[in-house]
Formats: sequence, C-alpha cells, structure tokens
Amino acid sequence: MKEYQIIKMNDFSNEKINQIKMLEQLCKIYDNSSLRVGIESLKEIDGDHAFLCHHEDQLVGFLSWYSSDGMEANINSMVHPQSRRSGVFRELLQRATAEMQMQGIRTCRFRIASNSESGINCITHLGASFSSSEFSMTFKGIEDRELCVGDVNLRLAEEQDLEFMITCLSEAFGDSESWTREYLSHTKESSRITYIAMDRLTPLGMIRVNCLHTNTAIIHDFCVLPAFQGRGYGRDILSKVVKFLQNQEYSPIRLSVVTQNRRALSLYQSIGFDVSAESLYYVIPMDNL
Repeated sequence: MKEYQIIKMNDFSNEKINQIKMLEQLCKIYDNSSLRVGIESLKEIDGDHAFLCHHEDQLVGFLSWYSSDGMEANINSMVHPQSRRSGVFRELLQRATAEMQMQGIRTCRFRIASNSESGINCITHLGASFSSSEFSMTFKGIEDRELCVGDVNLRLAEEQDLEFMITCLSEAFGDSESWTREYLSHTKESSRITYIAMDRLTPLGMIRVNCLHTNTAIIHDFCVLPAFQGRGYGRDILSKVVKFLQNQEYSPIRLSVVTQNRRALSLYQSIGFDVSAESLYYVIPMDNL
C-alpha cells in the first residue's frame, strides 16, 4: 500500500464532497449498479465516520461507517475500478475497524447494491454472511390528486415521550426494550425530528425524519402500536409527514422497507413512493476480520 494514502475524512467542503460524488458515479457506471454510499450523511457534526484513499492526487477509495446502537457498525464502501484487487478496500477496512474496536463495536454490517456483482463477490470473499435485503424508495408524488390526510394529529416528541417511543418501537419491530433504549440514545442528533401520532389524547404511533443538510429527508422508525394497526392510521401518519416535508421543499424524500414486507411496500407505493434501488446486507463479527 506504499503508493496509497489513507486518511480520516475531516474536510467536509463542497470540493471534497464532490470528489466522493464523482467516484460514486464512476463506480455506478462501471458496475452498472445502483450504488449509493450515503454521501448526504457526511458532515462534520453528527455525521458518519469516513476514511479516504488517495493515489497521488486522485480519490480511489472510500469507506464510511456509523452505529445506531453502539454495537453494530453499518458500512458503505467503494473503490475505483482501476484500483481494485490492490488491497485498497482491505486497508480502508483495517483503519476503520481499529476505530470501531475502540468504540466497542462487535459486528460489521455491509450494505451492497443488489446489482453490484463486484461488491457481492468482495464481501462474500471477506467471509460475511447474507443477513437481509431492503428496498430504497423515493417519493415521486401522486398524479391528479393530493395526498389524502385524516384525523390523526402529529406533535413533536418531548422528553416524557421516551418510554412510549421505546414501547412503540419494540412492540412494532420485535426488538427488546433494552436494545431500543440504546438505539434511541445513539440516534438523537439535532437533524432527527420525531413526531408522536395522536388520536385525541391517545398516542398510537410515531415517525422520525432525518433532515439532512442537502435538503434530503429520510423517513424512518415509522410504526403504529399493534393494537391500533389495520385502521388506516399508518397511511394518515405517513401522508401528513410527506405533505409537511413537501411544504418545506425537501427533495428527495426517501425511506427504506424490508423487501419481504409486502404490506408496507404496497402502502408506500399507494402514497407515491417508488422503488429506486435494492440493497443487500451482509454481516460479520468483528473478531472474524
């Protein structure tokens, strides 16, 4: 690796971000894939951790990571086609894992575009195992009619809503309350806005939006308590949030859904979201790297 220079990203200027965008676009075209490495999450405060690899003055490698629970790291990476099979990815990963270990990370979770043969080959050769797949969806709008909204009210979450949020998320998604509490403690950046869905005085669901500096809005942690599901509350909550984001001129508006969750997929499509990409997730224990 003598000809390559690996550095921790600490320059978040437009010039540096544009270099990463250019590398992403080059890799997408070369691999004919829907690669997306989360460039919008690169920022100096509360952003993803990232390492860059340069050959002379050219950016040839990129790896970013973040953790939502303090135990598992979510990783995006790419390498210039002409610099592959040269140890660039391995060196980037080694630098990143050294940092992760100091922060107590136990597992690495890699996101690979489902149509990236080179990415899948690389990560399986590393020894990672397939975990799950997700559709990325982008709001395209609904022709000839506006979003239909009902009687559910949304209010900003307050400190006293924490226990409800833990209950709602854990019951809706099946995670333990202890893990959910840890997850919420790691995802409370100022860019994330949490809304509590109310039917009069009764809280019944929640939805969160990560409003990024690029005018991108990412919807996540959208759920309704099981006791209130099947009554149209979910459609109402999502429609209201999308309408609000439209009025605030956020574009694009994105969300993700597990590919097997056909019920949620149908709901999102009916509101105006289209599938833009599919991602595969592979996991490997830190001790196996």
